[in-house]
Parts: sequence; C-alpha cells; structure tokens
Amino acid sequence: MTYQKYAEEAVQEQMQWNQERYRRVWKNRDPWTYDADGYQKKLRSDILDNQTKASDRYLSLRDKIMGNILTQVEEKYSGIAMSDNVIKVLDSIKVNNTTWRNATNAGILNIVHQDKYHRLIYSDLWNDVKDSFNKLQAAYYEEFSTPIKMKVFDYGANGEKEIVMSPFDSVRYHKMFLQCGFLALEPSTGYVKAWVGGINHSYFKYDHATMRRSVGSTIKPFVYTQAMAVANINPCQEFDDIQYTISPGDAGFDVIEAWSPANATEVFTGNKYNLFHGLLYSKNSITVRLLKEMGTVAPIRDLLNNLGIDKNLRLENGHLAVPNVPSICLGAVDLTLMEMTGAYGAFSNNGTFVQPVFVAQIEDKNGKVIYKGIPKRKSAINPLYNSVMVTMLRNNVGGNFSMRVKSKIGGKTGTTNDYADAWFMGITPTLVTGVWTGGDDKWIRFLTLNDGQGYVMARPVSEKFFQKLENDPTSGYDLKANFPTPPVGYDLLVNCEKYKYIAPSAERKSLLKAKLRKEVFDNEFQ
Repeated sequence: MTYQKYAEEAVQEQMQWNQERYRRVWKNRDPWTYDADGYQKKLRSDILDNQTKASDRYLSLRDKIMGNILTQVEEKYSGIAMSDNVIKVLDSIKVNNTTWRNATNAGILNIVHQDKYHRLIYSDLWNDVKDSFNKLQAAYYEEFSTPIKMKVFDYGANGEKEIVMSPFDSVRYHKMFLQCGFLALEPSTGYVKAWVGGINHSYFKYDHATMRRSVGSTIKPFVYTQAMAVANINPCQEFDDIQYTISPGDAGFDVIEAWSPANATEVFTGNKYNLFHGLLYSKNSITVRLLKEMGTVAPIRDLLNNLGIDKNLRLENGHLAVPNVPSICLGAVDLTLMEMTGAYGAFSNNGTFVQPVFVAQIEDKNGKVIYKGIPKRKSAINPLYNSVMVTMLRNNVGGNFSMRVKSKIGGKTGTTNDYADAWFMGITPTLVTGVWTGGDDKWIRFLTLNDGQGYVMARPVSEKFFQKLENDPTSGYDLKANFPTPPVGYDLLVNCEKYKYIAPSAERKSLLKAKLRKEVFDNEFQ
C-alpha cells in the first residue's frame, strides 16, 4: 500500500498545481465556445447536454416523470431502447424530418427493432410518450437551471466543498477539471504496484488508466528501436532537421495524399541530429526520416504487437486500434495507459515484455490459493538495441532536463495536438511509471505548448512519486538498482562524441541565426 499511497499523493499534488494554472488561463474564456465554429459549438453543447443527462439527478427525474409510460412501452414492445435520443429521432421519423436508414446508420436505432419502433410511433401510446417526454424536458430545464445548495469536488482538505450552484453549472464545473491516470509496475513480474484512475473517485468514476487517448511522442522510442533493429541505423548517424514528405507514390506507404508533418515548434533548424539528439528534442522530422528509412510502418506495428498492443484489434467503429498509416510514428494512435506502461516495461527488462498483472493471487478463507496471476512473457527487443534505447531514455532526463531523483531513470514525454493530452513514461531498473493528464473532453486543455506539454503537466507526477519512495527507507524501493549490463557491441553503437547533450542555449542560438539570415535575405530583395 506504500506505493499506492505515494502515487495518490503525487497525483493530487501535481494535479492541484495544474488546475490552478488552468483556471488562470481560462478565467475569462468559455471552453465550450472558444476557437470553435458553428459545428464545434453545437457538438460541444450536445456532449455537455448528454453528460448532464447522464447524472443521477436527471435519471431520477426521468424515472419519476416517464417511468410509467416507459413501462407500458416495454410491456407492449419488449426489448427496444427508449433513450432521449431514440425518442427524438423517432419523432423526427414520424414527421419525415429524417429516415430509418439515417437513424440506424447513426447508431441511434437498432435495425432489428425497426418493426416494433414503427408500430409504436403509429400507435395511440406514442402521443402519451411524447407528452411525457415534453414534460420531462420542461422540468429538466427548470430544475437544472435553479441554483441550490450542493457539494462539489474541491482540492481542499476534505476533497469537496459546499456551494450554491445550479445543476447545469455543476456539470460544467466538474467537466473543467483536468484528469490524470497513473500506473507503476514491476517490469520483471508485471505486477501493478500502484494504480490511480483519476483525481477523485467519488466525483469522477471514469478510469483514466484504461481509456484510449492519443499517445503523442511517447511512441517515438519504439520507432527509434525498430530503425536500429530493422533498418540498421546507427544511433550516432546524423540526419537533417528539415521537413520530410511521404508521398502517395512511396512504396510501402499506402497514403492517398502527401504527408509532411511539422515539428512541435513549427520550426526546422536545418541542424544535424543523431538519434540521441532527435529523441531528446523529440524532433518529428527525425522520426519521419527514420520511418522513411524503414520504408513501411509494419516494423512499428509488429513491435507494438510483441509488446502487448494487439495490432489486429478493431475498435467498435471497425477501425484498427493501431492504424496501418505513417502518422502512428508521431503518436496518432489511441492507446491506453495500461498498454503503454506495459510496453515500456520491456525497456527496463532487457527487452522482454511481461504482461501487466493487477491481481497476483487470490486465497480462500483458509489461506488456500485459488487463483494465481501468471503473466505472459515474450522476448520483444534485441537486448543490444534495448540497451541503446535505455541509454537514450536516460539521456532524455539528463543534463538541464534531469529529474530530481537519485534513481537511475529514463523517460519520454508526449504532447498531442492542441495540447489535449500530456504524457510521461518513466523507466528505472525495478519500476516503470506511466502518466497521462488532460481533460475528459479534448477542449479542456491549455492553449500553449509551454503550459500544456508533458514535461510540465505529467512528468512531475513521476518525479514526485519516486522522490517519495526514495525518501522512505521502509518503502522497499531499491534506488541503487542498476539496469542490466549492456551486451557486447554496445560501446561501438553509442560512441558518439557529443550524443549526450545539446545545450538549449545552442539550439536557441542556431534558431536565432537562421532567423537573422532570413531577415537579411528578405531585406536585400525587397
């Protein structure tokens, strides 16, 4: 329980700090209308309305007003869904504002029950359903618009506070809290040592450790690993920081139109970067170049599959969970924190993936073991390239980017488009941590990279967690543990004279020189 206690403390401390910054940024802005066109405004409003109607308060009101009539519908037309959206679309069908096909294609109606729905809307019962539904909506808007005394979540000592607020405003209030998922697992056994699904289970029951979100640059270590293992790229080999393009005619890439991603800073320096530099500065340009060197995304998908992320899994919408498209190399793929933490565990385990295990064993009342969690194991990464990647990940948190911990540690941050997701994946010899932070709705976010990046939002959670373990001699955590000794050939691969560190000041000077050269050029030819 020590690990769990410190994990919860670390999440609480960092997320309270994140939330205070968020409130300052959004003090005079409305996330449901900010930077949104008409379509987006309606989408956000509808989602907020649906979330409000998922509350216990609304469901209780719905049962009070519509309970009897819905019971009659069930008795006469058993098995059909009668949600608010279903009632609305049935009414639209009745007055010819939409069709059965549109409703079923949108996933609102089940085609199997079309006959029952058809008989319902042309029965005497339908007018009673509509009248009851209209009464519900009127009562809903009146009750949810009226301020009342209630308890809401707060980062204070008791985790809540009493306030006068309308139910409508309380839903908006709670949706504007940034969330966090945190996992810590033992890479050699797969045992989950700490699991935090959110900032407060009483008010936010959604598990953010098992939801799917875009992973951003945390995917890049897998791309780099395969570039070395499959394309024989030497980690000291240098590539230009320029824009690269994958075109429809490029063999191995099934793209319809040219793909030319920018760097996160939207600037290309023209400088040369080896793999250590490229990963340290998370250059999209270098990652795309490595993908082009491999000639296909297949090696990346294969590695993820070997690391417990099923490349053939299809989501409810029929799409592949790991799409066969180049953009996955930059993290345009929705995975769970559990999947990512399990995959990173291989880096700490000499390249062997061990499936995460939440329940180690179950005993009956007499102490007899009736279940024992035996995780799947698979050799996924060549130990040589794994050792190089461990060095790269340690380089990421070295120098001016170092974490204030005593453990031998490495890691990778990730930040997605519009700063909707911020990640940090951390590795030590005996413990791997994964952190995701962001809003449940993607428009609950920061507005700049400086505010919303994984380095600022997520990494401190792991840092605080390890500090707490290290400062507690009774925690059982071994801060002196070492990563496995690299195999023969390692020294030759990492013998780059300057791989360990490029000073941020040098990077800034380079950018400034490039800007000045451009200004001089522009002035000369104006």
